[in-house]
Amino acid sequence: MNDLRQQGNFLDKIGIPSNLVWGYVGVLIFMMGDGLELAWLSTYLVEQGITIQQAATLTTAYGVTIAIAAWFSGVLVEAIGPRKTMTIGALFYAIGHALFVGFALPELHYGLMIPTYAIRGFGYPMFAYSFLVWVTYKTPQQKLGTAVGWFWFMFTGGLSVLGAYFSSWSIAAFGHIPTLWTAILWVIIGWFFAVFVNRDKFELKAKDDNSASSKLKELLNGITIIKREPKVGIAGIVRIINQTSQYAFPLFLPLYLADYGVTMTVWLNIWGTIFISNIAFNLIFGVVGDKLGWRNTVTWFGGIGCATFTLLLYLAPQWFAGNIFVLSIIGVLWGACLAGYVPLSALTPSLVSDGDKGAAMSILNLGAGLCVFVGPSLVALFYNFVGTQGIIFILVGLYVLSAVLTRFLKLPSEANVKAEDIEERVI
Repeated sequence: MNDLRQQGNFLDKIGIPSNLVWGYVGVLIFMMGDGLELAWLSTYLVEQGITIQQAATLTTAYGVTIAIAAWFSGVLVEAIGPRKTMTIGALFYAIGHALFVGFALPELHYGLMIPTYAIRGFGYPMFAYSFLVWVTYKTPQQKLGTAVGWFWFMFTGGLSVLGAYFSSWSIAAFGHIPTLWTAILWVIIGWFFAVFVNRDKFELKAKDDNSASSKLKELLNGITIIKREPKVGIAGIVRIINQTSQYAFPLFLPLYLADYGVTMTVWLNIWGTIFISNIAFNLIFGVVGDKLGWRNTVTWFGGIGCATFTLLLYLAPQWFAGNIFVLSIIGVLWGACLAGYVPLSALTPSLVSDGDKGAAMSILNLGAGLCVFVGPSLVALFYNFVGTQGIIFILVGLYVLSAVLTRFLKLPSEANVKAEDIEERVI
């Protein structure tokens, strides 16, 4: 008993709510399964005869369902609870993935690939983002930034690091299709840890009206909250901007870097290093946000930091003749600044009352889903007209805009303090 208490105290000290630790483990394993194919599926499809445009369309359809599921996740948690919502997400993933790998992919049946891969896209947002809502409800506000930082550490560590490393070994050992089948196993294991081994209780507030119309009203609250609390809508826009470049860069930056002697293999190694940096700084900026303020961290480290290093990723190959070391350092700093937006997940639900936290997180999660769609769309719409330089300037401008918008995200306590100061000056 004392050992368990000591373990709980240690977890709480480093910022992981000890009552939710198995949920964090579940997210890590689930996202490892979900992220197995992200780094290589498009290349594999093109090698099998699918065109680049068809692969991009497949990814776009996937991004649309991710955005929809991300929006539903927060309000579904308030309507039916996190465990049921996470289970629904796991079912969507397993069914969609099995149909995609079992029927659509072997025969390259493109008409079937689109809907099955899209169904799969409903999975991880409903699973992972529902747990994030759970974290925001059960963590004290003064520790919320750090707890959210640990969530993104697990999320990104599974999706962009462990999934890629396991996949690189498994493909060599078993091949592409068997590797894809293992994803369902990892997803089931992650679901088991997060839903069953995790014993934390999440009690839904009793509602006077528990009818179907009441449930529908709860879901619509995920939209109407923007009208009641415009700051939540602003936070959603900032969240879209956060990772837009992450999904835009792979479509055009490797082509640009190739002109300066940076091969695809080197670029992929740099990309992997960037996200090792990113998961580390997910934790660091969670702590920094709790110390320096969530709004300040997102503004300066997130918005201004990403704007600076996005521009330098474009200029460095020209200034330093494709020097790999310099490019890697700038990439690592860019990845770190992407994590500067982590406190947004603590700031947004704190802008509203307890009854609206789920709806507020739905808007934030919608932003997290939409960036998967917006990033590639920017490249598709503007690249032929403005080229690499133009896309870079668009992204830099968006990051500066996000920094400006973040200044409007004042907590109710901050707004009250300012109002009191004004009253005192008038008196």
